[in-house]
Amino acid sequence: MSIIICPGIHDSALTQCFVSGLLEQVVDKEKSQFSANILIVPVEGGLALSAFHILQFLHKHLQNRIQSPIVFISFSAGVVGAILAAQKWQQFGGHVKAFIAIDGWGVPLWGNFSIHRMSHDYFTHWSSSLLGSGQNNFYADPPVDHLEMWRSPQTVQGCYADSFFGESPPQERLTAAEFLHLLLKHYEDN
Repeated sequence: MSIIICPGIHDSALTQCFVSGLLEQVVDKEKSQFSANILIVPVEGGLALSAFHILQFLHKHLQNRIQSPIVFISFSAGVVGAILAAQKWQQFGGHVKAFIAIDGWGVPLWGNFSIHRMSHDYFTHWSSSLLGSGQNNFYADPPVDHLEMWRSPQTVQGCYADSFFGESPPQERLTAAEFLHLLLKHYEDN
């Protein structure tokens, strides 16, 4: 399985912090080597919005493995290009197992694959659901700064929400990195 990281428009050091925080969680939980291939799409400025740029990157790095399963993790403005790239990749015959949007507020999400949203506060969680979401989502509680979700997922506390609109209460308190680990472990095993 490959994990495709699609950053937003921000300092690239934040993406390195995100990956380090995620890997720290995975290593702590697994006590072993993480077997997924992590690929970070290099973006500068407006390229985060470009599905074409992301698809070029995927073709370059997954050339003859188009049917290899992938999970997208995207942040902020990067959600725009990533959701379109995920849909196109699947149309080309690729296997998208899941799409995780972190603070993709205002971005409609749809696709023939599992979708998860993570939000820096409850309002963003609730209002984003109006534009599409799946189950098994996360929101920070207490709320945090938008960039904090990306910079330090291992320290952001929040709630695992099985569904939206109050259909079921949050099931569990955990960090954003723990939530991501649960999702990635699920998709790696299935």
